[in-house]
Amino acid sequence: MKRPLIVLTLMLSAVLADTALAADPALSIQEPYVRLAPPNAPATGAFMVIKNSGNDDRKLVKAESPVSKIVELHNHINENGVMKMRKVPSIDVKAHGEAILKPGSYHVMLIEMNQPLTEGQTVPITLGFDDGSTLEVTAAVRKLQMTMPTTPAMKHGETKH
Repeated sequence: MKRPLIVLTLMLSAVLADTALAADPALSIQEPYVRLAPPNAPATGAFMVIKNSGNDDRKLVKAESPVSKIVELHNHINENGVMKMRKVPSIDVKAHGEAILKPGSYHVMLIEMNQPLTEGQTVPITLGFDDGSTLEVTAAVRKLQMTMPTTPAMKHGETKH
């Protein structure tokens, strides 16, 4: 009689453990993508919007992906007029708010790529949060176009020579 109860208890424990690791239903991901890196580049960034419709603040505390050996959370900071990238321990996702991971700001850094990525490929990323929950993301690899800022054309006679 005890054996079926033990088996039932173990099965229930396994179900509850899986539930505890499931994503917080208040969290959602929008517009995930990975920047296509130049050939032989050892790293690239992943970007997205993390929305939190819940009543509790959340923190993104880690990320993992099979496409790189190292995955870190990063931010760009202005240090004495020089933009520098720094690893951060977490990224806040405020209640009823969002965290925007974008170039020049917070992002997920994929370092020591296992192989070059190709445009259109998808990259699986697992996001880990402070409550122990995880969220699976599939991000498309996109080539970002770098454009020069446009300035109005000068009119005849405006040059200073």
